Amino acid sequence: MRLYKNARKVFLEIVCLLYVFLLVYAAVNKGLDFENFKVELGQSPLLSAFAGWISWAVLIVEFLIAILLLFPSTRIKALYAGFCLMTMFTAYIFIMLNYSSFLPCSCGGILEKMSWQEHLVFNIIFVVLAGLGLWLNHSQSSPGRKAKKFLSYPVKLVLTFLCSCVAVIILFLSSEEIMHHQNPFIRRYPHHPVTLTHTLDLKYNSYYFAGAEEGKLYLGNYTVPMYLLSIDSKLRQQKIRATFNRDSFSFKSIRMAVRPPFFYIIDGKSPAIFSGRTSNWNAQLQNPRPPYFSTAIPMDSSTIAFRGISKTNNNNILGVFKAGTQSKIKMAPQLLEMQIDGVFDTDGMLHYSQEMKRIIYLYSYRNEYIVADADGELDYRGNTIDTVSQAQIKIAYLKEKTEQTMAKPTLTVNASSSVCGHLLFVNSNVPGRYEQKEVWKQASVIDVYDLNKNAYVFSFHIYGIDGKKLRNFLVTPAYVYALIDTKLVVYQLNEKLKNEMKRVAGKSF
Repeated sequence: MRLYKNARKVFLEIVCLLYVFLLVYAAVNKGLDFENFKVELGQSPLLSAFAGWISWAVLIVEFLIAILLLFPSTRIKALYAGFCLMTMFTAYIFIMLNYSSFLPCSCGGILEKMSWQEHLVFNIIFVVLAGLGLWLNHSQSSPGRKAKKFLSYPVKLVLTFLCSCVAVIILFLSSEEIMHHQNPFIRRYPHHPVTLTHTLDLKYNSYYFAGAEEGKLYLGNYTVPMYLLSIDSKLRQQKIRATFNRDSFSFKSIRMAVRPPFFYIIDGKSPAIFSGRTSNWNAQLQNPRPPYFSTAIPMDSSTIAFRGISKTNNNNILGVFKAGTQSKIKMAPQLLEMQIDGVFDTDGMLHYSQEMKRIIYLYSYRNEYIVADADGELDYRGNTIDTVSQAQIKIAYLKEKTEQTMAKPTLTVNASSSVCGHLLFVNSNVPGRYEQKEVWKQASVIDVYDLNKNAYVFSFHIYGIDGKKLRNFLVTPAYVYALIDTKLVVYQLNEKLKNEMKRVAGKSF
C-alpha cells in the first residue's frame, strides 16, 4: 500500500513538473515575441475580437499557474487550473481544425514546429495527465470516503472539462459575430487563398480592365481607345479593334467595357453609349443619348448605372439610364450622402452584380458602400472594417468659387475594388490592428465582404513588383487579375477561398 501511495505521489510530482516546464517554456516564447503573438491571435478566426486582452491573460495565467505549481500548499489548485487551461487550448485547436477555413499559429519554439493534429494529440495527453493526477490525489486524500464519492470525482472532472469547452465555444461564437458584423478593425488572413501563376509584361501602364469571361480577359488602353487586348488562360494575346456604325464621332473620354456576349463603348462627356456583340465587335449608337456622366457600368445590353451631376445642386448623383424605344432615366438622389462638398466626398467606384441584380457603390474616402436594386432603390448601407467614417478632405474654391479642388493631399480609404457574384473585394489603404508595417510596404491588402450578409469575411495580400504596388484588380470565379505598373499578374483562387465563397453564399434578393 505504501508503495502504491509513493507511486501516486511520484506521478503527481512528475505531472506538476511537466506542467511547470510546458507553461514556462510556452510563456517565455510568447513573451519574447509578444507583438507577433498578439498579431497571430488577432488573425485567429476564433479569438480575433478578443486578441488584445487574451494575449495578456494567457501570458499572465501561464506564468501564474507555473509559479503556484512549485508550492505544495497551492499545487493541487494550480494543477486544476492547468487542467482547465489545457482543456481550453484543446477545444480551441479542435474548433480550428474542424470549423475554420484557415489555421494561424500562436505558439512558440518547438511547439510551433508541430502540425495542428500533432498539437491536438499533445494537448490531449496533458489534459489526461492532469486529470489522472487530480483523480489519484483525490483518492489518496479521501481514503475514508465512500466509493460513490470517490467515483464521482471523475464525473466532476468531466463536467469541468465540458464547462471549459463551452467557454471556448462561447468565445468563438461571440468573436465570429463581432468580426463579421461589428468588426473592431482586425483583419483575418487565410493561408495562401490565392496562388501566383503568371506575370506578363504589357510594356505600357495605360491598360485597364474592360471585362472577362471564362478563360479570357479583356484589357482596354487609354492611348488607343478603340482597341482591346484579349488574353486567354495560356497568356496568348489577341488585339481586337472595335468598330461602330458612324463614319465619325466626336469622342472625348472613351472607355470600353466587355460583358459577354455584349461590349460597350462609353463616353460620359460626349455623352454616348455604343453597344454591340462580341461575335463581330461592331457597335451601334444607343438612342436617345444619355445624360452627362463621370462613370458608368453596363447592366444589360441597353441599360447602364451611372454617376452624374445633379441639376439642382451640382452634387454627384447616381442614376439608371435605359436606351431604346422605351427609354427612361431614373435618378436616385437619396443614395449618395454629402459630408463636405457633395462632389469629392462622394467620389467612389461603381459596380453591378449580374448574379445579384444589384448596383454597388463604394466610397473612396470613407468606410461605406451602398447596395441598391436595379432601379436605384436602396437596399442597405454597409461599412468596410476601417474606422474612417468621415471623409478627410479639404476643399479649395477657385475662380470666384466657380471651381473647386483638393486643398491638400487626402486619405484615400478604398483605392480600388471589384465585385464577383455576391462578394465585394476592396483594396484598402488603411492598416488595421495587429498588422505588420513591413508587409504593408511590400503588399496591397484586399478585404472581402459578403454583400448578401453585409459582413466582412477575410483578407489577403497581393505583393508588389520592383517597388511598384497594385493600381487596379479584377476578380473572376477562378482568378484574381492585378495590374502592377506595366505588369499583368494572375493569381489562381485556391480551394479555401472558393469554399469560403460557397459557404457564405446565402440570401438572394
